[in-house]
Amino acid sequence: MMTRRTFAKAVAAAGFPVIIPARVLGQDAPSNMIQVGHIGYGRMGSGDVNDILRCKGAKIVAVSDVDTKRMGYGKENIEAAYVKQNAPVEVKCYQDFRELIARKDIDAVSISTPDHWHSEPAVEAAFAGKDVFMQKPTALTIREGRLVSDAVRLNRRVFLLGSQQRSSEQFHRACELVRNGRLGKISRIEIGLPGDPGGGKIEEMPVPSNLDYDKWLGSTPKVYYTEDRVHSQKDKDLGSRPGWLRCEQFGAGMITGWGTHHLDIAHWAMGWEASGPREIEGKGNFHSTTKDGKPSSLWDVHGEYDITLTYEGDVKMRVWDKFPNGVRFIGEKGWIFCSRGAAKVTASDPVDAGRALKALDASDPALLEGDSGAVKLYKHRGIHIQNWFDCIRTRAETIVTAETAHRSCSACLLAHIGMKLGRKLTWDAKAEKFVNDAEADAMLAREERAPYGTFRAFAKLMKEKNG
Repeated sequence: MMTRRTFAKAVAAAGFPVIIPARVLGQDAPSNMIQVGHIGYGRMGSGDVNDILRCKGAKIVAVSDVDTKRMGYGKENIEAAYVKQNAPVEVKCYQDFRELIARKDIDAVSISTPDHWHSEPAVEAAFAGKDVFMQKPTALTIREGRLVSDAVRLNRRVFLLGSQQRSSEQFHRACELVRNGRLGKISRIEIGLPGDPGGGKIEEMPVPSNLDYDKWLGSTPKVYYTEDRVHSQKDKDLGSRPGWLRCEQFGAGMITGWGTHHLDIAHWAMGWEASGPREIEGKGNFHSTTKDGKPSSLWDVHGEYDITLTYEGDVKMRVWDKFPNGVRFIGEKGWIFCSRGAAKVTASDPVDAGRALKALDASDPALLEGDSGAVKLYKHRGIHIQNWFDCIRTRAETIVTAETAHRSCSACLLAHIGMKLGRKLTWDAKAEKFVNDAEADAMLAREERAPYGTFRAFAKLMKEKNG
């Protein structure tokens, strides 16, 4: 019997793109169902799983998490959802995501881990022949992000980043209007993002028996366990904002947490999806981590900041915590602003206190009216991750490819480096290095703790691929 997988192998062996028309196997045939393995069942992971459960033509068959308690919640919730759909499935559990990726019957992998665990499983999955959905940001460093994009390209995988704003009407409309010159020449872009507070309990705690803490730390340095460094251990508390988001060891703070969303929209509108800024200048306030020689704040990501990125055509993008949370394009004929308005993706999303933001606004309402123009951007509406499944079937590019995701993340990480160094930096986007600045170049990657690490995984898998 010809199944979707045997058909795919036959087509791939012939050297053609793996396109499986519904007429060949039947759109709803069991063999045509995309089987998904999900990695990371926490605040974002539970939401991503719920979205997948609403998608057509896909089924989650496995879940992985280094915290067995959370992994158990995932299994329980997924199986219960499929029972309600009258399509029961047994979800297998793996504390080591590599065991999930090794399964031949899994077609695609969704990754909703902490930021420091994004790039490595993405690379591993791509080399294992799995299509990849990943939560933003793409990577912890620019050079890790380059490896993710290269792994996806070399292995001809379908990739989607969780930049769901691209699947929202107001962001698409704003970008299409800007791309078609509704505002005339753009001179400035203003992006407002929140910051993070310091704090966190610093007392060392015993590692919970349900958590593989060494694996959770991954390639980052070995440090003692305390709950505010990781995530809540309260039963079924998946919605609260975890402490790792506020620790530089595991991420860069809001500049990537929300910046990846908004800078991606700016890149989309301006056609910068394969490039980046040429200059970075600004400052940031990082929370103190010592007092009288002793730790005083576990959470050490940036708070207030003010960064200006200069792009081609001398367009200035100012990223400032004092702007309203959204993206404002300013041109010869006025401005257009887009935001999420009152919408939230998670319950713990930050809000602009006292600001009633419109999802789409302009200096003159007429700027938003009529047909946008001749240039039409890639349009997808509804559940963002459905675009991934649609493209897995056709092998088309998604609305947020790996290279696009890498470039948006890179701009955020460049802003972060600019905050750290507090001086003007010049960036060569083609070579992906700073111009005559060894100190800044040293911040493009981080040392990896063995046996973990994206560079280690990529080198090993490339060697195996090349025989």
